Amino acid sequence: MKNRLFYLLRIFESYVLRKQSHLDFWHGSLEINPYASYDRLGPYYQRFRYKAAYKGPRDENGILLLDYHGKIGKQYNPIAIAQYGLGHYNLCVEGTKKSCKEFLKMADFLVNTLEKNEKNKYVWYHHFDWDYHGKVLAPWYSGLAQGNGISLLLRAYATTGDKKYLKTAELASESLFAPLKDGGCTYTDLNGFKWIEEIIRVPPTHILNGFMWALFGVYDLYLLTKNEYHKNAFEDYTKTLRHNLRIFDAGIWSYYDASEDKMLASLFYHRLHIIQLRILYKMTKIDTFRNYAEKWYAYAQNELNKLIALFYKSGFKLLKY
Repeated sequence: MKNRLFYLLRIFESYVLRKQSHLDFWHGSLEINPYASYDRLGPYYQRFRYKAAYKGPRDENGILLLDYHGKIGKQYNPIAIAQYGLGHYNLCVEGTKKSCKEFLKMADFLVNTLEKNEKNKYVWYHHFDWDYHGKVLAPWYSGLAQGNGISLLLRAYATTGDKKYLKTAELASESLFAPLKDGGCTYTDLNGFKWIEEIIRVPPTHILNGFMWALFGVYDLYLLTKNEYHKNAFEDYTKTLRHNLRIFDAGIWSYYDASEDKMLASLFYHRLHIIQLRILYKMTKIDTFRNYAEKWYAYAQNELNKLIALFYKSGFKLLKY
């Protein structure tokens, strides 16, 4: 009961009192990067300009912190640090010199904070508890963090030629591809489909946006290395999505995950799903990704659908978390 009260207080401060919080970093304008390339490693696929412009707290070395308020407080979040770095990488490529230093600072932080888990796989840990279908206890790692971190580090390597970035990305990829039981982030279901899990739990929940963002990291590995292993891994994961997107379709909206107690996506995450699917279509030319993107875009144009999703999502959060 006490944990639930802390959770509700944190949500009240962020959504009702509008205090600056971690939500200011995650929620903003969603854009496909028009300068991104899909045949070689280049500007990241989403622009992340609002993330690069984030004015929240930093530590004494200038490393991004997110303020979760309540018992959690200010924390390093490796996913946020990677995405903030990718936003500055895009600005660096576009000619903003101070962003070149900023993205490398975040890449260096990821190099220095990769650590072994209990199964001797290298991961970026979150050192705070999290509420998601119950309590996720610290320290916890994430396939999303591994994928985003790889995307940033490979671009740092391409920019500088410093092999420490490539070596760290390769170590992080080992856990990304390894099975859950071996300390990794990949779950193979009864039908043989492989999933990258954003949050490691049993049974797996298949958070959709986290899977797709992590998949971008796998694609980046292939673009840089041209390694058949990475190509085959990317094809395995895209096969999973191609055959299973239907389970994320609620008929009026998209689901956030595929857990036993499915949760509709918020408006932001529904729009993010659309953007990510459009990017995956650019990567693969698989019609399924384009078709679902357009179908879900049509859902979002219906005001009744929006209202139903809003009330369902709000009720789910209040009753289930």
